[in-house]
Amino acid sequence: MAADVLTVHRMRAQGLATPHLPTPADVVRRLGAVQAQDVRASHWAVGLRTAGDTEAAVADALADRSLVRTWPLRGTLHLVPAEDVRWMLAHLAPRVLRQAARRYGQLGLDDDVFTRSANALAAALEGGHSLTRDAAYATLEEAGVSTEGQRGYHILYHLGHTGLLCFGAPEGKQQTVVLLDEWAAPASVPPRDEALARLAVRYMTGHGPATADDFAWWAGLTLTDARAALDAASGALTSETLGDRTYWRGPIGTEAGAPPRALLLPVYDELTVGYRDRSAVLRPSDAERAGNGIFRPVLLVDGHVVGVWRRTLRADTVRVELSPFEDLGSDVRKALDEAAARYAAFLGLRLALD
Repeated sequence: MAADVLTVHRMRAQGLATPHLPTPADVVRRLGAVQAQDVRASHWAVGLRTAGDTEAAVADALADRSLVRTWPLRGTLHLVPAEDVRWMLAHLAPRVLRQAARRYGQLGLDDDVFTRSANALAAALEGGHSLTRDAAYATLEEAGVSTEGQRGYHILYHLGHTGLLCFGAPEGKQQTVVLLDEWAAPASVPPRDEALARLAVRYMTGHGPATADDFAWWAGLTLTDARAALDAASGALTSETLGDRTYWRGPIGTEAGAPPRALLLPVYDELTVGYRDRSAVLRPSDAERAGNGIFRPVLLVDGHVVGVWRRTLRADTVRVELSPFEDLGSDVRKALDEAAARYAAFLGLRLALD
């Protein structure tokens, strides 16, 4: 499949073409999850895929608990629909925790430490309370659990993966942890085969056309499990084999419009991070200076990464600096300026361009 065609189909599937998806929760539900270790970048990733929503609207979706921020995939923070968080954790977190066992041993973290930590934090959080990270660490120290070095982070990481904690509403600029059982309504956990098939449908509907390798990467599954899940979900998906690759996708609905000429993608955007193979949007020769399309916010023009950008926030202004890899011409610059204006409108700030 030609890279240009592949990217257009993926942009449509991801809600980056017109018309956009109605709400932030609809975006995350369609994609399955949205990578979110950078909170404000994840807000913009969702905002790019909605029809005129602001950053406040995305924050509201987290505050009203339709979305949850936790570690459902690959040991990485994501936004995930509240109704999906428990079955994702139940079936995807155990592999991540097995992979973390060696690091836990290096830090002196064992079942006894995790149990004492869980008891201390549950007691402090019960009744709808929240704790900033520093306050959570202080609670652990008071319970006799050292948080030195990376121990504190890995304790929260473990308790997030086991379903005790998730992130709650921020206190100013500080993120907080809360009890998942108090933050999100109870939901059933389907058997593993059913859950992974559901995940395959969700991923291919929101990311396809994509391969089993892409799905395995995104979900943190073995390739064997990813292929089995796709086989189980095959009745809800379509597939096409081209050369030595099989591409899977969900149905095309009303999202099949024209992608915009230019976009300012945030770090960890699903159009790049959602695939093991990013060559459809990123030339190998540009990978390093583009942060592999993941670790730096990138300029996307006609479905290809053509540069990077950064923003500086002021009280009422966002300054956006565009750094294309080469001269793009006045028409492309105009499209990028319009994309920057869309970002400023999302933030509710006045735009200053460099």
